Amino acid sequence: MAPLRIIFMGSAELACRSLEALAQQTDFAVVAVVSQPDRPRGRELKLHASPVKQAAVSRGLPVLQPERARNEDFIAELRELRPDLIAVAAYGQILPGAILELPRFGCLNVHTSLLPKYRGAAPIQWAILNDEPETGATIMKMDAGLDTGDILAQAATPIRADDDAQTLHDRLGQIGAELLVTTIRDHVAGKITPRPQPAWGATHARKITKEDGQLDWSQPARALWNRVRAFTPWPGAFTQLAGQSPPLTLKIWRAEVAEARGAPGEIIEAGKLGVLVGCGAGALRILEMQREGGRRMSAWDFLAGHPLKPGGRFG
Repeated sequence: MAPLRIIFMGSAELACRSLEALAQQTDFAVVAVVSQPDRPRGRELKLHASPVKQAAVSRGLPVLQPERARNEDFIAELRELRPDLIAVAAYGQILPGAILELPRFGCLNVHTSLLPKYRGAAPIQWAILNDEPETGATIMKMDAGLDTGDILAQAATPIRADDDAQTLHDRLGQIGAELLVTTIRDHVAGKITPRPQPAWGATHARKITKEDGQLDWSQPARALWNRVRAFTPWPGAFTQLAGQSPPLTLKIWRAEVAEARGAPGEIIEAGKLGVLVGCGAGALRILEMQREGGRRMSAWDFLAGHPLKPGGRFG
């Protein structure tokens, strides 16, 4: 039996695990990889390939990089490849109906949430931010909506206290990759009955902005702890040290909830155990931090060069 002809569409690092998993299967043939065009980055604005393109090139897989997925020449190129199925993960563009209808087994998408919760661009960050006990990966059959297609399979994972957006990203990338492989086989074999997403419980995970990382010390300590974890490594949770001109911006890398009381933003203590800051309810102990333009370090090492005294204030 001939291998299943698959086109893979992805751009971000999250999608690399899925591409690697598909490429390793002897009953699948990845006939092309579609990724976003190379983009300028860094101070010198040099063109950089997406993580998925880099992974595809390292495996010798052909890569297509249309500026727009709706381009008719690009769609014609896909048609000539005669795909049986298109697999999509963190591609970055909405696919037109002409592509969705192209393969006989449809287009399957890896989404890192338990749909219908957290449709959209940043499901991992919003799940942590909203204090969800668990999240997961969903394989859905794509339709014209935004993450609204019928569900083929799901796998859940708890959100642990030591998780941040990076650790959860890595774990969900692996879970999604493994689930994609088994789901494709079962879907092609007719073993799965797609189920529509329920109308209730749908939420949207909008794109994260840098400003989302600012800490509002009037919030409860647990909410701020979740914000630190949700936005590590990007855009990073941050605050300013009041009373300086210009204000000193500090990035908070790691923190924990503590039992203490103080005014919101007030530095309660600063020492070997970290920097303890009052919140709207409870307190947050900062364990790792970084001065703007500096390097990441433990709070204790930071205090050696930047003394913070009780009674000072973040805001």
